[in-house]
Amino acid sequence: MSLSKLRSYTAKDLAQMARQRGFAKWHSMRKDELIAALVSVGVKEPDRSRNAPSDDAGGDAEAASQRAAAARPRRVTAAQKKLAEMQKHRKRLQDLSVTTATATVDRLLLLVRDPYWLHVTWEIAPASVARARTALGQHWHGAQPVVRIGKLSDDGSVAGTRQVKVHGGVNHWYVDVADPPSRFRAEIGYVDVSGQFYSLARSNEVQTPEAGVTEVGENAWSDVARNADKVFALSGGYSHDGPSQELRQALETRLRRPLGRPTETRFTSSAAVTDGSSLDVQLEADLVVRGATEPHTHLTIQGEPVPVREDGQFAVKLPFPDRRQVIPVVASSADGLHQRTIILGVERNTKALEPRRRDTAAS
Repeated sequence: MSLSKLRSYTAKDLAQMARQRGFAKWHSMRKDELIAALVSVGVKEPDRSRNAPSDDAGGDAEAASQRAAAARPRRVTAAQKKLAEMQKHRKRLQDLSVTTATATVDRLLLLVRDPYWLHVTWEIAPASVARARTALGQHWHGAQPVVRIGKLSDDGSVAGTRQVKVHGGVNHWYVDVADPPSRFRAEIGYVDVSGQFYSLARSNEVQTPEAGVTEVGENAWSDVARNADKVFALSGGYSHDGPSQELRQALETRLRRPLGRPTETRFTSSAAVTDGSSLDVQLEADLVVRGATEPHTHLTIQGEPVPVREDGQFAVKLPFPDRRQVIPVVASSADGLHQRTIILGVERNTKALEPRRRDTAAS
């Protein structure tokens, strides 16, 4: 084989020829050394059909295959689609600003629904979530949005904290609490896997009322909007420190109507003017009797059986007419051997005062 013919082969092909002819150090030879060694033994031209393609040919084929693969549209498998949907859903659940994307400031309001339930509502700006993502860094992937409910002591310090997991896609949450009456404050933010908490907003302070009619009355409030004035009052709207302007503004904005006592709102031009004589007011009252006894005690109030809870507590709502009443409460032990009676005397005396007309000229 001629020298020029050998030079047309690649180093890999030449090394294969040298190996087949028993050269001891073929694997360490350079191309020129392989050519010289093969010329010295008078090597013949190999059968190209029985040898592997050269590096150049293989490289060209591989490059062509890659170009063809890139030109073809990429097929997305069902598993890849499902994974993308899961990632999108998880991102939405983690983002507290999903429902308040137009918000420019962060706001967290804590409302009292009844002695045992608080209502937390929030507005979080997307920029605040972005800052939280930057602050948590590599821990953001496992961060969980939470609301922290802090129970306050008499001096205003936090006596205990409860952490409630929430998620994006909503802007309010109901939280159950205990031991009424108690004072609470809330914070919303993110907690990472190490327990580090990043706060976005802090709420107003509220105090739950003592357990009473709401514990044994009809159904619990079904809608904050329908009972907004009462929610406003229970949430500190009429506290001795003065009405909460932030709380009032948030509720009035959402409800699109004023809150508060009539003397604190403006009369509109369509308001009816009366002399007070046609202003009719009907007043009804209920009496709540509650207490505690031994569990499994048989209890009657005014001759009617009253259920006793597992902890021995009981509560019942009675009519409270405008007169004096004597209410017998009879408790009998479960075995019927012991009985105790307590007489409760109450009186209701309702008086209607003379009507007054408020001078609106100075308003």
